[in-house]
Amino acid sequence: MSRERTEPRPQPTTSTGGDTLVRLRAASAGRTTAGLRRTVRPRASDHDGLIDLASNDYLGLSRDPRLVEAAVRAARDWGVGSTGSRLVTGTTWLHAQLDERLADFTTAAGGLVFSSGYLANLGAVAGLSGPGTLVVSDQVNHASIVDACRLSRARVVVMPHRDVAAVDHVLAEREEDRAVVVTDAVFSVDGDLAPLGALHEVARRHGALLIIDEAHALGVVGSEGRGAAHAAGIAAEPDVVLTLTLSKALGAQGGAVLGSPEVIETLIDTARTFIFDTGLAPPAVGAALAALDVLDAEPDLPGRARGRARRISTMAAAHGLETRRPDAAVVPVMLGDPHAALRGAEICAGHGARVGCFRPPSVPEGRACLRITARAGLSEAELTAVSSALGEVRRALDPYSA
Repeated sequence: MSRERTEPRPQPTTSTGGDTLVRLRAASAGRTTAGLRRTVRPRASDHDGLIDLASNDYLGLSRDPRLVEAAVRAARDWGVGSTGSRLVTGTTWLHAQLDERLADFTTAAGGLVFSSGYLANLGAVAGLSGPGTLVVSDQVNHASIVDACRLSRARVVVMPHRDVAAVDHVLAEREEDRAVVVTDAVFSVDGDLAPLGALHEVARRHGALLIIDEAHALGVVGSEGRGAAHAAGIAAEPDVVLTLTLSKALGAQGGAVLGSPEVIETLIDTARTFIFDTGLAPPAVGAALAALDVLDAEPDLPGRARGRARRISTMAAAHGLETRRPDAAVVPVMLGDPHAALRGAEICAGHGARVGCFRPPSVPEGRACLRITARAGLSEAELTAVSSALGEVRRALDPYSA
């Protein structure tokens, strides 16, 4: 027979030095004061009735019946999960088909599908560098590239944004035998395009590998959406490696690395995010294949997305907001102060438009902004509503800009 416990239970300490929860609450309060708290907000299937200007669904394919049916068909044929890593049971005939189709679409030599674009970057950068390698990375590269550089165990040099001369200099001065240059093709917040042709010329001259993250370029950049490397004429070069995501313009989920047979073989043998991760779910594979079919059938979709982005940028500038002419489908509206960005997003929602609100650490200090993403199918009425919302943002935020 057990006896009832009578001694008092120990109470957690409330000292800020010894109590983790107290310190976490204090840090959270500090982020709130600085306007840097994040909130998870579940949305309805119709984006709560708001115009979607926040997602990366640039071509509007995530709800396209052709992709939905392809996903359902794949689920019926293969199940909802891949059941294992790609080296065990996680590679179906669908996966092998998508590997090949992505390479063909971009004119790369070969492809390897990962379960996310984030993991594709981790696998490519870490798997193709390592100790004794110099990795040169643009200062505004995506967080997945930043994390990949940290995991690579290589010497990493972060270069000024889009500064080809600086890349040339650091490659020329390096002591390492091997070098990798890594850059976004389209930078995810500012929406500008990397100088890929010039970077490739410099990388080749110094015997370096060039890794290009096509996440925000695939399906948007180029006459048929084949990506920025294809538009620059370097996608098929043996010293160029492409990483990409299937979750943006292609409307599905997952990622991939594209490159020479030597690159693909190396990653199959060494990329931890490929070897030890469960393969991409078959419904996402089926949907991505259907998205490539749509792009083949409707090659005007990328140009329509870029055109809508230029319209939104022109509207923002007309209202006196700081922006830039987009190279793809991302339109930044710079507001500087995190509180101003939060207020701007609230104003847009009040006018029927959901926009992205980017604050540090997603962007540098003083560069908080609204991130507006265009979709190929935005109507004239929706564009008019966007212009009205941006005008109200400018009027309401005058105190922040004073």
